[in-house]
Amino acid sequence: MLDLLIIGSGVSGMAAAVYAGRFELKTLIVGEIPGGTITKTHLVENYPGFKSLSGFELAMNLQAHVENIGVPIEQDTIAQLTRDNAGIFHAITANGKTYDAKAVLLATGTHHRTLDIPGEKRLKNKGVSYCATCDGPLYRNKIMVCVGGSDSAIKESLLLSKFGTKVYIVYRGEKVRAEPINQKRLSEATNIEIITKANLTEIMGGDRVEKIKLDTGAEIICDAVFIEIGRLPLTDLAKSLNVSLNEKNEVVINKASETNIPGFFSAGDCTNTEWKQAIVGVSEGCMAAYSAYQYCSKKV
Repeated sequence: MLDLLIIGSGVSGMAAAVYAGRFELKTLIVGEIPGGTITKTHLVENYPGFKSLSGFELAMNLQAHVENIGVPIEQDTIAQLTRDNAGIFHAITANGKTYDAKAVLLATGTHHRTLDIPGEKRLKNKGVSYCATCDGPLYRNKIMVCVGGSDSAIKESLLLSKFGTKVYIVYRGEKVRAEPINQKRLSEATNIEIITKANLTEIMGGDRVEKIKLDTGAEIICDAVFIEIGRLPLTDLAKSLNVSLNEKNEVVINKASETNIPGFFSAGDCTNTEWKQAIVGVSEGCMAAYSAYQYCSKKV
């Protein structure tokens, strides 16, 4: 019997594990990729204590900390989660393993939102990508398109500009929304062109991306399309337990990372916290571990 089952091995889950270990809770992390989404981030420059490091480096530092404190990490996914009348959670993984726990922390994060336009699915991994850090280097001296106008999209575009001869930012709004430091970097980039008030309607090509079509009627010849239009929370497990979700399907938590279900906690990008930042998710994970400690102490 576990005290705490952490579902998700991103920064929120890792931070929770560090504190759960210090609270001497019998804890297990189950997640697909140690470090989660941040491993695909090129540069992290806003995490206290590190002036600049890659997302992968930050993730590895967190993993090493978790392992040093003695909390095991199982690379798997939870396929089914139930709660019995005694308040004990029962989990079954995709690989058929079973775990029982007094408390659960859901820190599953999000997955990429897609455009759902002709050509996107067919040309995925053939020029259509959702990760500039992963695939940007494959298109050196090529023409690339980045779809989106958020700060994340701008950071992706800035990275792509280091590899490509030309990067087009296509955004449906009137003005891109980058943090001031990234807005300044964007204005200094000589090979980035911003196209606003436009939507992609089709990604075209034979066995690879060759061009895109916009709803303005324009077509742009390119070699790759990077899509950064937001993310959707991975909260199906919460839904199966009747955990309260908001209109965006995010888990509703309070300041103690508690949900409406006793013993079920949540942290990170899958929650209703407005500002999605690694440091925010880490804070919520730490709070969740403390709340789980208090909860488990009462169940003894």
